[in-house]
Amino acid sequence: MASPSNSPLPPKRLEQIATDVCNSTFASVEYYEHPKTAQWNEAIIQKMLKAVMSEATPQGATTPAYKFAVNSTIVQHVVPTSQLNKATSTSTSTGTGPEGESTSSEAAAPAASKKGQAGRRGMHSATAGYWNEKTDGMWSFKYDGEAKGLDVVIMLIWIAL
Repeated sequence: MASPSNSPLPPKRLEQIATDVCNSTFASVEYYEHPKTAQWNEAIIQKMLKAVMSEATPQGATTPAYKFAVNSTIVQHVVPTSQLNKATSTSTSTGTGPEGESTSSEAAAPAASKKGQAGRRGMHSATAGYWNEKTDGMWSFKYDGEAKGLDVVIMLIWIAL
């Protein structure tokens, strides 16, 4: 995470930029489609770079005081895309128990059984750099695209010129 002392923009502003970038990239997307991930990543990276470079360029200067690198990783949820944005289905069965009593049971779809746990994949990523800690740094952000069956992890690296 960026410290306010060396970040080219306040961390809250970086978070807002990243959220806006992801919201605009996925505005018309209904669910994860693997063939489109390269296009989505490219859009996220270009929009993020453009916004950060624009806001990090000092007034009256033609270029920012930093070099930037952006990484975008899209992580697909395990939930089948056919289950996204659709009502949870339940099945009901009735029958006769071992002693002749009437039985009834309902079962929810497994993907919706535990909100927040079902449909997630684990991911761990780490990055390190050898640089001037007073002027250079990195910042990461996770965009929660649960309704679309994906998450995005964005990392921004800056190196002072």
